[in-house]
Amino acid sequence: MQAAQLKKYHKQFKLEVNEIAKPTPKDNEVLVRVKYAAVNPLELLIGTGSVRLIQNYQLPVTMGNEFSGKVVAVGKKVTTFHPEEAVYARLPLNHIGAFAEYVAVDQAALALMPANLDFAHAAAVPLTGLTAYQGLHEELNAQPGQRVMIPGGSGSFGQLAIPIAKQMGLEVAVSGNARRRAELLEMGVADYFDYRQDNYWTQLAPVDYVIDTVGKSELEHELTVLKPGGRLLSLRMGPNRQFAISHHLSVWKRLLFTGAGRTLDQKTAKAGVDYRFIFVRSSGTQLTEISKIVTQNNIEPAIEPRTFRLQEINTALALVATGHPQGKVLIKLDDEE
Repeated sequence: MQAAQLKKYHKQFKLEVNEIAKPTPKDNEVLVRVKYAAVNPLELLIGTGSVRLIQNYQLPVTMGNEFSGKVVAVGKKVTTFHPEEAVYARLPLNHIGAFAEYVAVDQAALALMPANLDFAHAAAVPLTGLTAYQGLHEELNAQPGQRVMIPGGSGSFGQLAIPIAKQMGLEVAVSGNARRRAELLEMGVADYFDYRQDNYWTQLAPVDYVIDTVGKSELEHELTVLKPGGRLLSLRMGPNRQFAISHHLSVWKRLLFTGAGRTLDQKTAKAGVDYRFIFVRSSGTQLTEISKIVTQNNIEPAIEPRTFRLQEINTALALVATGHPQGKVLIKLDDEE
């Protein structure tokens, strides 16, 4: 089978499409014919070696973190999934490989696709959906009646985070572009701020949580709207000591992350706020819950109109890195629907 592989970490890395052996599923694994694989900024972090302290791969490694596809075969101990079923997943971080015609994935990471989505749109859900789900449930441990602000929440993350937060009984505020205002207010957002016209940090009543999707440029504004004792969860600003502890990393990695996150920890501590960084993991159980939310709310994630083939993988990566895609960038691996 064909697969796009990373042979060495490099700031200007390129993937190579190689012919490799088709995987054989182990007892707890499901063999899936990949229909679509999504291209994410995470691929850029992996390829440049930026996440080697979290996960260092034995090279060459087949890249790709999320996909949709059809079950081909199952291992001896697999009882949940059956051939021909439509499935999707965020692959375990230590066992990636979605940029390939076939992938063998542990059944614990896999879920049935949302009933309302085709293979293309389904491939855009797992990584974003699990980030929102784990961020709200685990990192924030948010409770009904509490309030969360999502700067930059009009994009793909907010599209999934908002219904999850509403299902949990949270009040949600968002800043974003003007064209998404009506849609997100209809989804149940309590306060919507047009980032071109509104300064949410001067208008929003203090909130319990902020989920940062923008990065360090927005930190001061985010701290302004958090209650004392609140929590800031970032998808962009990077790990700190707490991240190393919660992920049970080694002592020397804890020291490195303590140093890397010191400035952030000092700023947030001064504001009386707890800082967290999320690096999402695979979970078929949580993805099954996300499938229900996507179906119930008839969510259709935005995807880039141009679909790439595996031989165009580096063009797709460049679009994610330097372009302005109109949604999740996808690699099409199978012509049969």
